[in-house]
Amino acid sequence: MLKVNFDPFPVLVTDRLLLRRTVVSDAERLFQMRSDKRVMQYIMRPLAASIEDVLPIIAIFDELLASNEGIHWAICLKEENLFIGNISLFRFKKEHFRAELGYYLHSEYWNKGIMSEAIQVTLKYAFETMKANSVEADINPTNLASAKILERNGFEREAFFKERYFWQDSFRDSAVFSLLRSDWKQK
Repeated sequence: MLKVNFDPFPVLVTDRLLLRRTVVSDAERLFQMRSDKRVMQYIMRPLAASIEDVLPIIAIFDELLASNEGIHWAICLKEENLFIGNISLFRFKKEHFRAELGYYLHSEYWNKGIMSEAIQVTLKYAFETMKANSVEADINPTNLASAKILERNGFEREAFFKERYFWQDSFRDSAVFSLLRSDWKQK
């Protein structure tokens, strides 16, 4: 069974990044991302219209954390503790040792290797601490940048679902990428 216990909150650190709990003081930066059409282009969530729209998101992060049903890290530049994105493990299939990975990043920090760095430390946590056997990511197949970053981090596309989701009056396709612990260890 997947081991899920986020108390105390696991802070993760890399050369450039600090992954910590998302807090209310991050609301302005979170709003910048959740209101940016480029950042949200492939995420089936409504654009935030105000900071008040993101406060319930932070509350949901806290609820998922308290119930051990998901963990959402704020991706921060380590030197400044500047919130620049989120990375999450959620939708656990505990009996199957599986978790889902989700992420987004402020557009100012795209193409700098930051998300790969965050993914690697998150995978280390998933595989070594939680003892996951596999981590999957469910993306919009037209999001080529996300597909590339997953592939660079060892994920393989396992499935393509036609019209899997209904969002904004149309059906959306889905591509599922997965990485096994045994394949991750070989990297």
